[in-house]
Amino acid sequence: MTSPTSHSVTAGAAGTWRLGDMTVRRIGLGAMRLTGSAAFHNGVPRDRGQALAVLRRAVELGVDHIDTAAFYFSSLRSANELINRALAPYPDDLVIATKVGPGRDPSGAWLPAARPDQLRGQVEENLRQLGRDHLDLVNLRVMPSVPAGGVAERMGALEELRAAGLIRCLGVSNVTSAQLAEARTVAPVVCVQNMFGLGDRRSAPLVRECGELGIAFVPFYSIAGEGRELGAGTAPGDTDEAVAAVAAAHGVSAAQVRLAWTLRQGPHVLAIPGTGDPDHLADNLAAGALRLTDEDMALLGASGPAGPDA
Repeated sequence: MTSPTSHSVTAGAAGTWRLGDMTVRRIGLGAMRLTGSAAFHNGVPRDRGQALAVLRRAVELGVDHIDTAAFYFSSLRSANELINRALAPYPDDLVIATKVGPGRDPSGAWLPAARPDQLRGQVEENLRQLGRDHLDLVNLRVMPSVPAGGVAERMGALEELRAAGLIRCLGVSNVTSAQLAEARTVAPVVCVQNMFGLGDRRSAPLVRECGELGIAFVPFYSIAGEGRELGAGTAPGDTDEAVAAVAAAHGVSAAQVRLAWTLRQGPHVLAIPGTGDPDHLADNLAAGALRLTDEDMALLGASGPAGPDA
């Protein structure tokens, strides 16, 4: 079989979907890994020039959806600052999505989940760091400590900021179906960001629900599974027999198979693989041109810790 050529494929190969009134290509870029080799916790900071180059190259290759957060920073790198430095003045069609709810102090220690009255400060922090007068998309990440009814309270605070023009669209992250429904009683929700991929399919019912509602589903950790998002050539689980067999048949990497499988879950499913490596960026985008067969999907459906309906 002919495999997609990384150096000739752009982000447009996977098609497009809507984030509210904004149309984006279905493969974007997650900015978390730009700050270090082990996410934003204690990773060794990447070369600054390389991080800037990856952002610029992503846009050159058609990426028009970048996912970030003010709390994506390491000892020497801030994802928002890198995005600002690399891409401002921003292209008109570039959608930058950020998230609020969690917070970290200047030393990097995690703070308690933001109260509704603290969300404006988090939104303004993102505005300052990105150098923008409004945010395209803000996802409320729902922390386990948020009490019953707390999602509606927090979405209400963000809806006020949307009405004031500081936010264009709202989404939710790390939610259950009930929490999504709660959020939608207060404000329009254009996307759901939950962990989902071949290795963790617990959100599969929510993926289907979002498709029925016409809401974008934006999985994180779709390449590597829980706790790790790696570049296309280095995802753990490469020894998984089903993934390895499909990868060998197409002449691609296991991570490209994982991304292609994720995109096959529905036209409303977007991907935001994170990388700070230009080669991995090209490989990730090439996964959008990988067309898995029904036989491939059946084989992959039998792999992993949970079936499609888990």
